[in-house]
Amino acid sequence: MAQQNRNPQAGEPDAGDVLGTYLRSQATAFLRALRRYSPSAVSGADAAESSGAAHSLRGAARRISGSLATFRVVTESSWADGLRTELVWLSSTLADEDAYAARLARLTGALHRLSGSPELPAPRGSAGALTVGSARAGALLDRQLTLARTRAHSATLQALGSSRFHAVADAVAVLASEVPLDAVAARGRVGEVLVPLAAVAESRLSAAVAALPPPGAREATPSPYDADHDGQWHEVRRLLRVHRYAQEVLGADVSRPAAAGEALDRHRDAAEAAAASATAARTPRIAPATAYALGVLHADQRHEVEAARADFQHLWLREPAVTPI
Repeated sequence: MAQQNRNPQAGEPDAGDVLGTYLRSQATAFLRALRRYSPSAVSGADAAESSGAAHSLRGAARRISGSLATFRVVTESSWADGLRTELVWLSSTLADEDAYAARLARLTGALHRLSGSPELPAPRGSAGALTVGSARAGALLDRQLTLARTRAHSATLQALGSSRFHAVADAVAVLASEVPLDAVAARGRVGEVLVPLAAVAESRLSAAVAALPPPGAREATPSPYDADHDGQWHEVRRLLRVHRYAQEVLGADVSRPAAAGEALDRHRDAAEAAAASATAARTPRIAPATAYALGVLHADQRHEVEAARADFQHLWLREPAVTPI
């Protein structure tokens, strides 16, 4: 393990000190959340506590893995690569169950809202089709997403009982007390080592944002269930998160990337909800009224996708937000 040092000029902490302090704090947060996390809790206050702990656990895991990616050269690279890979696996595994539950709640709420809206006409020849089909659509979504959530829960339990998980937890426990640092890079000044590396993360984000299609753009061959460039937006969300964590390491103000990240979280949630409604609509032999309700629900969530994109443009690029028609 490399020893931490201080820059002789004005007692300025070196790059290893700053990065090490941040990583240790996140490792401590990870372990604290892990002690509170109980995947067997299914209802009531215990379930709420466990869900909050899982969120904190994923947040700490993402911050550690993102920082290890950005500031890799300041650490022992082989160690950083291995731990980062394992933390990405763990965070993804833990996220699935809550994601399915949140998706079902989002779609159910949207169905209730849409079925009571007088502004949504039923298709010609099927008056009241949305009201009639919404209950069946909700039941279909409940079956599909509850099944997916159950499978994700089983996968989480299997992961938490694996030797792979225990190895990750042990590695983070070690990280909470000592960070493996590169003997040379860690002694450099923050402004000469960490700041340029954080700037690389920011430039990657800027390039991804610049490559986004203009608002309202569609795929070259659109379909009723097209993705509308979602993949590019999801990548921007990932890069924005990495940029935000790099700024946290430097102690910079992260209110702007945090707000923009919330818009992209809403974008992700709406896009995945739209995809779930499209999947349900392709279920064989469903009633026309059910298919119609799912189609309206899909369109509603795609509208939410466009609104979130406009919000991001306003928050990040300082462009006026334009609500899609």
